[in-house]
Amino acid sequence: MSVFKQLQKARTMFLSSDIKKSGKNKFAGYEYFELGDFIPAIHKIFNEVGLCGVVRFTNDTASLTVYGDEGSIDFTSPMVFAENSKGQAIQNLGSTHTYMRRYLWLMAMEIVEHDSVDAAAPAETPAKPIVKAVAKPVEKTVGATEDQKLFVDKLIEWAAEQDSQKELVGAWKSNQKQIDALKSSDPALFEHLKTCFTEMKANIKE
Repeated sequence: MSVFKQLQKARTMFLSSDIKKSGKNKFAGYEYFELGDFIPAIHKIFNEVGLCGVVRFTNDTASLTVYGDEGSIDFTSPMVFAENSKGQAIQNLGSTHTYMRRYLWLMAMEIVEHDSVDAAAPAETPAKPIVKAVAKPVEKTVGATEDQKLFVDKLIEWAAEQDSQKELVGAWKSNQKQIDALKSSDPALFEHLKTCFTEMKANIKE
């Protein structure tokens, strides 16, 4: 049996599993799957159908390779770094790995969850200012890559699950390099990310 058929069988078997969501988002008011909620069930199913999943990390990318009888399938994502200002470096690394593993398995198993981007507090639409024409040409940008768009989605998703402003600030600083690159390539997407973080910080009461 091809690895694609094996994985599809595993996904179908998972649908019949009675898995409960234990994660609770206080800011947006929805529940989500923690890694520990579904990992035991997935490993049991993978063992039954003959699959094995291997997670790997680099400085820029997280990947999950699913190996089967005939071949393998790769699932990848740009890294998003978590940071808790009260935690040690090794604890922050553990949080990053846990989050990325959770996301990769959700992607591989097609597990549908609440859209945390839509759940973020809406930003007020500012009135359009009257601008006089100027001779200076509009700066051209190359636009965000697919990896950058995915990075923004995952960073917002992670941020929406945090309970403190310090964690949000820490996450922004930890991903500063990627955020600066985004600001240059796609200012509009950068502003969207910045607005989401601002709104989430304002809605966390400490």
